[in-house]
Amino acid sequence: MKHTNVKGHGDLVRENNSNAILNVNYSEYDNYVNGRSKRKQGSDRIDNMESDLKNLKDDINEIKNLLRALSNG
Repeated sequence: MKHTNVKGHGDLVRENNSNAILNVNYSEYDNYVNGRSKRKQGSDRIDNMESDLKNLKDDINEIKNLLRALSNG
């Protein structure tokens, strides 16, 4: 594959066969991948906390219903 530098953009090249623009700055790509991974982990963490909160609410409601049943004899 042959590449041609993109004028005014030192980190970009054009792949001659497909005319695709490629970013050859690997550290920038690694930063992007790491950032995406951290955002995904944060999103997963929030989803887990929401699930845990729902389970706690369900448990509290069950306890309340059991206490009501005990107090009503």
